[in-house]
Amino acid sequence: MVLSGCSLQDFGSAFGNFGWPSNGISLQAHKMYDLWIGSVIAALVVGIFVWGLIFWCVIRYRKRGDELPVQTRFNMPMEVLYTVTPILVVAVLFYYTAIVQTDVDKLSKNPDQVVEVVAFKWQWQFNYRDGMGQDAGTVASTVGSADVIPLLVLPTGEKIRFEETSKDVIHSFWVPELLFKRDVFPGNVRNVFEVTLDKEGRYVGRCAELCGTYHAFMQFELVVVSPEKFDQYLAARKNGATTQEGMAAIGFTGKESYAVTTEPLNTRRQANGWNQHDAVAAGK
Repeated sequence: MVLSGCSLQDFGSAFGNFGWPSNGISLQAHKMYDLWIGSVIAALVVGIFVWGLIFWCVIRYRKRGDELPVQTRFNMPMEVLYTVTPILVVAVLFYYTAIVQTDVDKLSKNPDQVVEVVAFKWQWQFNYRDGMGQDAGTVASTVGSADVIPLLVLPTGEKIRFEETSKDVIHSFWVPELLFKRDVFPGNVRNVFEVTLDKEGRYVGRCAELCGTYHAFMQFELVVVSPEKFDQYLAARKNGATTQEGMAAIGFTGKESYAVTTEPLNTRRQANGWNQHDAVAAGK
């Protein structure tokens, strides 16, 4: 009855979330958080029970003299208990893990938005599509460069489908606040997943797979806005506006029309070699 008055979020927050990030921005991230907190609570209950048995045995059966205590070969109820109980614990954890994992990987038949994620050394291209699959058309596209970090603008409250492909090597699409990442493979493999965002804001995105010399500079920014602002942004992009002009159309002007969670990185591909300020780069 006491625990029923608490939510997993409140309970987790009171104990530092038990090491799990609590800043998830999608419905899927919240379900993974709840699974983690629930699993930790179950582990604590089992731990307290086991510790209680240990201390009870230490106190109850401590040595009281030189007389040898009664020796028994086995205790059937006890053996059944420590055989059945772990099976039940594992079965319950497996059940809830399977439910959450299935929900995180679930794909809808008609997502609200489809974004094709194209990775290449060492940047990102985001294509807003008019349908699913390779044969769908691109209605607007954003490509990053060494000078401008690409922005991925998406709405809250809508099912967003990501279709990933790479032009060269394996990359990995990762926004830490999604509490989720998925590798981007070259060739005919198109990794697909969906999220439903529920918190507006601007979040840094990264490549989480070592993909070469400039892997550390392969970043992007996720901009989460309301559905109304997203519609305005996408309409502007369809009419030929650039990414920055589209951002201005929804109120992000000046520096805010560019990435703010990180800034264009100096790739040092100009006069000097990598991290060698006084050396001349090869070929110069």
